[in-house]
Amino acid sequence: MQETHLSNSPVSGPADQQDAHTTSLMQLYEGMLAKNPDQMDALYFLGTLYARHGWSEKAIPLLRRALAHMPRNVEGFNTLGLALRQAGHMKEAVAAFRRALELAPHYRAALVNLGDTLSGCGDQAGAIAAYRMILTIDGHNADISRYREILVSNPTDIATINRLGKALQATGRYEEAASQFEQALIYAPDNVETTLDLGALLIDMERRDRAADCYRALLAHRPDSYTVHMQLGKLLHKNGRHNEALHHFKKARTLKPDEAAAHAAVAAVLQETGQIEAAIQGFRRAIALAPDRARYYLCLTRLAKLAADDPVLPVMQKLAADNATSLPDKERSDIHFALGKALSDIGEHQRSFAHIQQGNALRRRHITYDEKRVFAGMRKMRELFSTEAIAGLARTGHPSTQPIFIVGMPRSGSTLVEQILARHPAVYAAGEVGTLLDTFRDAATQFPAWKTVAPLAHLTEAERFAVAEDYLQRLNARVVDWTGDEPPQRITNKTLGNYLYIGLIHQLWPNARIIHTMRDPVDTCLSCFSIPFNTQEFSFDLGELGRRYRQYHELMEHWRKVLPAGAMLDVRYEDVVENLEASARRIIAYCGLEWDAACLDFHKSTRPVRTSSMEQVRNPIYRNAIGRWRPDDETLRPLLEGLGSLKDGV
Repeated sequence: MQETHLSNSPVSGPADQQDAHTTSLMQLYEGMLAKNPDQMDALYFLGTLYARHGWSEKAIPLLRRALAHMPRNVEGFNTLGLALRQAGHMKEAVAAFRRALELAPHYRAALVNLGDTLSGCGDQAGAIAAYRMILTIDGHNADISRYREILVSNPTDIATINRLGKALQATGRYEEAASQFEQALIYAPDNVETTLDLGALLIDMERRDRAADCYRALLAHRPDSYTVHMQLGKLLHKNGRHNEALHHFKKARTLKPDEAAAHAAVAAVLQETGQIEAAIQGFRRAIALAPDRARYYLCLTRLAKLAADDPVLPVMQKLAADNATSLPDKERSDIHFALGKALSDIGEHQRSFAHIQQGNALRRRHITYDEKRVFAGMRKMRELFSTEAIAGLARTGHPSTQPIFIVGMPRSGSTLVEQILARHPAVYAAGEVGTLLDTFRDAATQFPAWKTVAPLAHLTEAERFAVAEDYLQRLNARVVDWTGDEPPQRITNKTLGNYLYIGLIHQLWPNARIIHTMRDPVDTCLSCFSIPFNTQEFSFDLGELGRRYRQYHELMEHWRKVLPAGAMLDVRYEDVVENLEASARRIIAYCGLEWDAACLDFHKSTRPVRTSSMEQVRNPIYRNAIGRWRPDDETLRPLLEGLGSLKDGV
């Protein structure tokens, strides 16, 4: 029997006739096999039709039997490989594709399928070889600079270059991957997929400005690309360029007014820039467009206090009840946290706390938190940083007075303190920025001695100065839309977990200000427990939360003992609420600045705020968070036992 390629048996015809035609063909071949189970054409064509329509388990035995009699059927082996891959038989699929390529080494479809299958199996080296082979077909040189002729004659090779770039990226060869994507864009500058791949890679490489330029270049060709406007908006938003981000999100919203994500993105920027009412309306619109998206309810309830008769409330309750198992845990958690906040606002505290407990339990399932390792690290800090060790190196530290570190536990009043400082004309509030850890990571790469037990002690004075200067440059790079004639005298960093590194901070910048915000331990922990933080992995279990607070408290006690007098300022949230002016004057004086009455109008600041307190800091001082409602002691037993003696306050 003559071997027949797949192209000789297409399911052709208009789309509205194709299903009927396919069914008719299947019935024909099934009838033929019923009469003669060894009819090779029927075996092959029926197996091919089954494979095309996703019935891989039915296709595989038919194709195997047919190919036993058609050992040189290239397309048959390629189709068998696809069916095997779909069925999850990856090794056998690879073997089938390789057999097709033995018969036809330049068979593009089999090369693509082989590369994709190897990539899916984690064999990126094999995938890279397959993709490079595609790009050398017809005698073209594999060098990327020689792809132009291929791309002009066969634009589908853009997809191959994308695949090659992704495979290189998966092996950590980021520069080569970026080169592939960039070269592809030279010849196809309006290719959305390539642009998105390159943009994501550049962001991973911390080249965010280049990523933004990449998105802008595509918009010059495709100004109506919803996806690229959204991606550029997200990048600009993350970089703190709120006005530019808002422009692109609004453009995306105009292009697709029925897309909930665009409305939510606009609302997210509006809430951070203090336009609370407009943000609330944006989230309500997103909910109307996508009522099953739990995240939008969480965003709305973080900003607005829903009345008992708000129509959103019963929708949330129904969503929580009806989707107890169908929603992913993350979505289920979000709706429980949203209900917890909404019910608390209308005084239904018991029901509220029950939902908060459910939300936390769902989150905790998916979090890896090694409590023992964390606590061992905190104990090591106390051992390493004695009074003498800190003082000795601090004498050679960087003289800058610019840095202000605001540290402490979440929900301890840190945002309020930063807002007070932000109103001062000499202060720029950078918010929660990762510049310190970025500096430390780069120092570990640049200076092998950084990886030792006491890193600064093993660096020369010049090397320590270089590390300190690197942080200052990163910090100043975070200054956006500064209106002063001179650089800011002080810049805040409100990454609260920097309390772990206070010893290093004082050694590197002995003139830096360190403000430690504090609040009643139980109030702090319950407030943390009520919010689904993305980065506080210890906050989803009451026992872990209490123990973490106690370890943090012990470390802060250590820093008070070993730092020189006046090196750190403790600021109690309750004191700020009780006497705002006295507390604000104390903070400003500690920072070495002249008093400015604008600091009392912290709620009038127009700076963007990214925090769980973003709605509260837009309002004047209030006392509602002091002595907040608490469940009974039995419910709180894990937290109270974790806190130990701290449960009665500090």
